[in-house]
Amino acid sequence: MRSMSRALCGAAMAFASAPAFAEKLTLAMPGVPPVFGSVVTYVAKEEGFFKKHGVDVEVRNFDSGAAAAQAVVAGSIDASLSPTPVIVRMISNAGVDLVSFYGMPNPDWLLGSVDPSLSKCQDVKGQGVGVDSIGGARAVALEQLIRPCGLKVDQVKLVPLSTNVGAAMLAGQLKLGVLHLDDVPVLEEQLGKKLTVVQSFKDVNQRSHYLVMVALRDKLKEKRDSYVRLVAALIDATKFTLDSKNLDRVAQIATVTGRTPKTAKETLPLFVRIELWPAGNDGLGKDNLEAVVATEKELGGIKPGKTPVAYEKLVDRTVWKDAKALAGK
Repeated sequence: MRSMSRALCGAAMAFASAPAFAEKLTLAMPGVPPVFGSVVTYVAKEEGFFKKHGVDVEVRNFDSGAAAAQAVVAGSIDASLSPTPVIVRMISNAGVDLVSFYGMPNPDWLLGSVDPSLSKCQDVKGQGVGVDSIGGARAVALEQLIRPCGLKVDQVKLVPLSTNVGAAMLAGQLKLGVLHLDDVPVLEEQLGKKLTVVQSFKDVNQRSHYLVMVALRDKLKEKRDSYVRLVAALIDATKFTLDSKNLDRVAQIATVTGRTPKTAKETLPLFVRIELWPAGNDGLGKDNLEAVVATEKELGGIKPGKTPVAYEKLVDRTVWKDAKALAGK
């Protein structure tokens, strides 16, 4: 009888913590197909973590994280996972009231070449380089990848291809492209040779930031409980993703990125090693984000006369804090 009472009490508490109905949020992911950073979101969807936390999440893919953020500003999307430098530019230059409530601090960008004769940073001058979009994440990353040899982005030819940069390199349409870690094994397998890495992000920028999940500040305030539940689901999904026992299942879910289960399984440990998905924190560290703001000011991404966004305006860390209290329950 006592055990039954405890069970009923637990059920009542769980019911009390769940909303009367699941409010719908529309979440935009970068890339068609989406980039690997989105895998945790799809794990949350496929493994039922959104449902568990009482939030109905529709996931949509956009050509780029920049386009996804613009949809948030337009009001057609509730939140997006977008490149941090792009968000810093949007807030600083245009004064849009976006706020970050979750982040991924560790970029995996690299500048790859299928032509061994184009192996040095200075070789990139005047060449066509595959990126996602003009002003998108890969284009912004390229600015930092070629900075060590004194090149600026207007000294190369940007070729916008969404997430199809690797495919264009395989087809012989391009010799150079800004790539993700998971692009490398695919290219090497199909090329039958090693890809030449001209420059990797970890070599040129030790303190940076990759992606932030953003919403309009007013909408975050209006639907705050749903955003908290969204992040709680992502926290649980991250824990599931990082557990090696779930590698096969996560690799299967990761096929949404266009990778085969085999390639996804081989690549997942590489992303775990660089701590792509934050565990035990919100991924919004002040030092990393302020470093992005400083870099964007130096590169001219923040226009002259514009005030760089302050860290306190850029983030809302209370959402993750409240979500952490829900996660795992």
